[in-house]
Amino acid sequence: MFWFKRGLCFLPVFLVIWSSSTFIISYLIALLRHDVDIIFPYISDTGANPPESCIFGLMTFISACAGTATIYGRYKYVEKLSVDPRVVYPGLNKAAFVFGMLSCLGMCIVATFQETTVAVVHDIGALMFFVSGVLYTILQSVLSYRAYPFGSSMSVCRVRLGIATLASLAFFPTVICAFFVTQTALRRDTEQKDYPFYLASAVCEWIVAFSFICFFLTYIDDFKLFTLRVKTEYAE
Repeated sequence: MFWFKRGLCFLPVFLVIWSSSTFIISYLIALLRHDVDIIFPYISDTGANPPESCIFGLMTFISACAGTATIYGRYKYVEKLSVDPRVVYPGLNKAAFVFGMLSCLGMCIVATFQETTVAVVHDIGALMFFVSGVLYTILQSVLSYRAYPFGSSMSVCRVRLGIATLASLAFFPTVICAFFVTQTALRRDTEQKDYPFYLASAVCEWIVAFSFICFFLTYIDDFKLFTLRVKTEYAE
C-alpha cells in the first residue's frame, strides 16, 4: 500500500499541496498580467482582478473544505486520545475545533468577497482566518504536548510549537503595519512613506499563511493511524 493511502493521511497531504498551489498560482497569474508587484504583494492582491480572482476564489473555497475535513479528523483523533480527561482535557480539544472551523469560515469569506469589491467584509474574513488560525495552532500545540507520548513524537510537538510561535509573532506586524498603509492600488509606489509598513505587513502575512500550511504538514504521520466511518441508522 502506498504511504498516502494509509489511514486518512491523504487529507493533510491534499490540503498542503492544494493550499500552496492556491497562493502560488494566483500570484504567478497576477504577476504575468502585471496586476501586482513582484515583491511580496498582499495575498488578497493576487486574487483581486479577474481571471486570477476566479481561480483564487475557487481554489480557496476548496482549501477551506479540505481544511474543515482535516480539522474535524484531527478533532476526532484527539477525542480518542482523551479518554482520560487528566491527559487531554476535552474542552481544550473542542475549543481548538471551534477556532479551526472559524478559520475555515474566514477563508470562505475571503474567497467570496474580493478586497476590491466589498473590502470591509473581505477584511473581516481575513482577520477571522488569521486570528482563529493562530489560536488553533497554539491550542493544537498544547494538545500535542498534553497527549505525549500518545499520538505525536516529541520532535513533532516541538516543531508544532515552533510553527505556532512563528505564526503568532508574524501575525502582529501583519495587522499593526496594515493600519499605517494608505495606498489602495494593487501596484504600490515604493516612494510613498507607507511603503515600508506595507512591505512588512505583506511579508508577515505570507509567513503566517505558510506557517499554517507547514503546521498541517505535521499531521500526515498522525493521520496514517486512523480512519473515520459514517454510520447510517434508519429513523423509526
